[in-house]
Amino acid sequence: MAHDHAAVGAPSIRTEVGGLAVSDGGYTFAAESMSLSAGTPTTWRFRIDGPDRKPATTFAIAHDKPMHLIVARRDLSGYQHLHPTMAPDGTWSVDLTLPHPGVWRVFADFVAVDPTGAQIARTLSIDLAVPGDYRPRALPAVARESTVDGFAVTLEGTPQVGMARPLLFRVFGNGVPVAHLQRYLGSYGHLVVMREGDLGYVHAHPEELLAPTPTTGGAVKFWLVAPSPGRFRVFFDFQVDGQVRTAEFTVVVR
Repeated sequence: MAHDHAAVGAPSIRTEVGGLAVSDGGYTFAAESMSLSAGTPTTWRFRIDGPDRKPATTFAIAHDKPMHLIVARRDLSGYQHLHPTMAPDGTWSVDLTLPHPGVWRVFADFVAVDPTGAQIARTLSIDLAVPGDYRPRALPAVARESTVDGFAVTLEGTPQVGMARPLLFRVFGNGVPVAHLQRYLGSYGHLVVMREGDLGYVHAHPEELLAPTPTTGGAVKFWLVAPSPGRFRVFFDFQVDGQVRTAEFTVVVR
């Protein structure tokens, strides 16, 4: 599954796996540092070098931001969705804390604009090393409900190889559908999916019929195609009362 920058309101239906390379189509992810200390807040800097081997400085706004930075440890724990800022020379910076030792994957998800004005969507990735006693966590068991900060989020549907299938997420507070989901980055929800093993990646956006109403039942709906059988970690971002939260699920595709 790959990233999708379709317009808000359009379903995300992709089959390719993204985020597996540090360089693609002439664009290269170049980091200032490849090692961080566990639990230490760091201002981390990087560049996206273009086909001319110079830092790219022109990016399109995709879902309210020119750059989405997704971070997770290789055991698929510690998910973060960050939005760095760019200096005029093309250097990006972001406040980053990697809480535990291990190898962490960082995905740079962006749409570059070349000198002709063409827009090039890419997801590049690198690994960051955090020295220390690495103890990988087992992937959580498959479950249809995730609890975060007192909210219960349910997942309906299972991706299928070679066929677009809907995934619906519903947010509940005190047992009733939340009636005040807020837009976050232009949508009522965002979805990141990573495949166990190689961390194949998708960043998807939902259909527009999202707001909790008697008709929709509060569902946020995405369309996905599984590129292969396997186990996937699903991260659903949503916003309530100005705070973004992430519900996490494990999904098995057979």
